[in-house]
Amino acid sequence: MADRIRPALHRALTAVALCGLLAAGASGCSASDGEDTAVPDRSAAARTSAKAGGAGSPVLPEPGISFDYQIGGAYPPPPGVRAVSRDRAAQPAPGLYNICYVNAFQAQPDATDWWQAHHPDLLLRSGDALVLDQGWHEALFDVSTAAKRERLAGIVGEWIDGCAAAGFQAVEADNLDSHERSDGHLSAEDDLAFGTLLVDRAHAHGLAIGQKNAAGLARQGRGLGFDFAVAEECGQYEECGAYAEAYEDRVFVIEYQAEGLAAACEAWGKRLSVVLRDRDVVPAGDGGYRRRAC
Repeated sequence: MADRIRPALHRALTAVALCGLLAAGASGCSASDGEDTAVPDRSAAARTSAKAGGAGSPVLPEPGISFDYQIGGAYPPPPGVRAVSRDRAAQPAPGLYNICYVNAFQAQPDATDWWQAHHPDLLLRSGDALVLDQGWHEALFDVSTAAKRERLAGIVGEWIDGCAAAGFQAVEADNLDSHERSDGHLSAEDDLAFGTLLVDRAHAHGLAIGQKNAAGLARQGRGLGFDFAVAEECGQYEECGAYAEAYEDRVFVIEYQAEGLAAACEAWGKRLSVVLRDRDVVPAGDGGYRRRAC
């Protein structure tokens, strides 16, 4: 499993006006047989729900569009970049396709105390101990029951609402693979069921929504209504094909090692959006900043 990067503590969003370099929407794609988890094809229903709510249909990103990953801090995009992902506390980049980063399935490390004080039962536990993503010291959300998923969707949904109000075109819902770090307390079906609620919330605002990681669930994710994918180190781990097939090449690839970039560029550089970033995804001008593209 690829390492993942997290931004700093979320702050209040500020609305901004922008125009987009936007692509036409893609047709729906059903979940395929032979996967380890099956879910119904909900893509058409999700789009119908969005229209019923008065929002326009989600505008999907153009396959292969030049991309920058800025969830660790916003800065002026490099020349030629047409799509950018930024933390939900940041403002969108004027004139670009903007993706709003939301840590949807786990708690930010510096927000754990807030969750403990206000919603302790929504954090996953093994006995009395929190179940943590040890690599990033993030407490997992407990999406094991329908009731808890609904409550969590109310909170995370407000973040998605804020992304729409700020002028983003899309949402990146991180940690669809949280079940892999749950010590057996969560299943892929639990994460997909919660993902369904997030898809509906985004589409109700006319936002596209991206599956983040979980290559093995790409076809299921597309079937329940995710519109594109954000994949960390799929070149490094030879996973890009699963996302490309499920999402018709609407895939944003972030690599953190030179060999991963080389692999992704050789196999997918003409089809997918590929960028190399430093692991802390620091802003340009910081000493650790690193960025390359194919």
